[in-house]
Formats: sequence, C-alpha cells, structure tokens
Amino acid sequence: MATALGMVMETSHPQMPLQPVDYDRVQHAAYAKARALPAASIQQYMDIFARHLPAHRPLTVIDLGSGTGRFTPALAEALGGPAYGVEPAAAMRQTAEAGSAHPAVTYLAGEAARIPLPDACADALLMFLSFHHFPDQAAAVREIARVMKPGGRVILRSTFRERIPDHWWRGFFPRSHAVEEAMFPSQAEARALFEAAGFATVESVQMEIPFEGDIASAVARLHLRAVSTFEHLTEAELDEGFARIDAALAAGTIEEKATFGDFMVFERPAVSPDRR
Repeated sequence: MATALGMVMETSHPQMPLQPVDYDRVQHAAYAKARALPAASIQQYMDIFARHLPAHRPLTVIDLGSGTGRFTPALAEALGGPAYGVEPAAAMRQTAEAGSAHPAVTYLAGEAARIPLPDACADALLMFLSFHHFPDQAAAVREIARVMKPGGRVILRSTFRERIPDHWWRGFFPRSHAVEEAMFPSQAEARALFEAAGFATVESVQMEIPFEGDIASAVARLHLRAVSTFEHLTEAELDEGFARIDAALAAGTIEEKATFGDFMVFERPAVSPDRR
C-alpha cells in the first residue's frame, strides 16, 4: 500500500507488523545532529564504497533515501558528481538543503518506487539504512533498475535480519533486537529482490565500525532519539532504558565497543538477461 509523501514504511515481519515512521512528524529536527559522523568516518565510508563502484570518474550517483544529506555531498566529492538526494520527507529535505548544500548536489522530492530522474541516468546508487523504510521493496528495486545505466552498481548498506549489530546501547532496550528483526530484511530476501529485477549480486561485505567519540557525547546524541527502532518501543521502555543508560554513564560502566556494518553490491548487467 502506498503511503503519503513523507511517510515511510518499515518492512513487516509476520510476527510483528510495524507501523510507518513519519519523518515529517518525528526525528527530522534532531536527526542531523543525532546521527552526525566525524569527517574521517564519512571519508572511510566513501573510500570503501568507491572500491566497489565503477572505476571511471565522474560517476552520476543517486543517494536514495538521503534524509538530511548526511552522505550526499561526500558522494559528489568522492565520485565526481552530480549527486541526487532523493527523499520523501519534506522536513528532512529542508534540513538537507539548509545544512548539506553542495554545488554538485540536487535534493529531490521522490520515493523509492517513483524516482524523479530519467531512465539509465545513474552510474551508482547508495541506500544507506533506508531500504527497510520502502513500502514496496520489489517496486523500488524495479525502479532502481530503470534509472541505472548498464554496468551501474548499487550499494545496499543495511542491517540484515540474521546479523543484528550489538550496539553499545542494545542491552538497555531489550526489545530492540526483536524490533530490528521485524524491521530489516534478510540478506537472502534482499538478494532475491534484486536478482528478480535483473541485477547480478556482486558481493556481500562486512566492515567494522569503530566506537566514535566519547561515551558521554554518544549518550547525549542517543537521547535525541533519532533511531527508527525507538519509534516502535513504548514510552515506558524508552524512559526505563534511558534512565539505566544515565545511571551506567554516571557509574562509568558502559562498554565502549566497535560494531559491524553490512552492505551488498549489485550490478545492472551491461546486457539485459532476457536479451542474451
């Protein structure tokens, strides 16, 4: 079922259907601050992603589900541009336009199943923790196939159901693991969707994500609640979890630890499979 502009739907697990997260109502005001990454971390992502994308430059790139533009300017810089940030939530786009402007970046109102760009226009496409929000993932992948050039590559940076990361805050919100199992696809499901749309699976990659900054700053950012998982917990669960975090911070008992991140790489064949 399609949702209104600005609404995004979490993937539903049969045992635990999740409701849409409306980023025009929640999170947009704090998202950029709460989810900010150091410049070195952004560059690390760009260096890693670039190694899995077509070698020629410049590359035209789409940041699908670009949110507040956390990665879009860096994509333009790393790949030569132009870069298009496609985002359904007006409030998120407005934040991106105000805080993440770049001469080679254009932010567009659009949804994953309706990308406002012409056929075969993109060399590369990034989905950074956005795929699970798409209301119709199969339609979205078909639309991604439409806008990709032959030989173009897609990077799906996502959590996967069988590989829920052990974030430093996980234990303070015990039901968060089950929420994310309901929220995210499995790797097999993602692969099946892309291959059904004519993509070839290139590889699946796991990268270490170091703990960034100091724990007090991490706690302060988490208190802004700009994590979609939290939208599916009760206020009581959140209040209890944050009270426990604050107590652990005061006691100095929070474990600062690295975690991992997964991404999959898909390629649009230079020759359509049905024409071979």
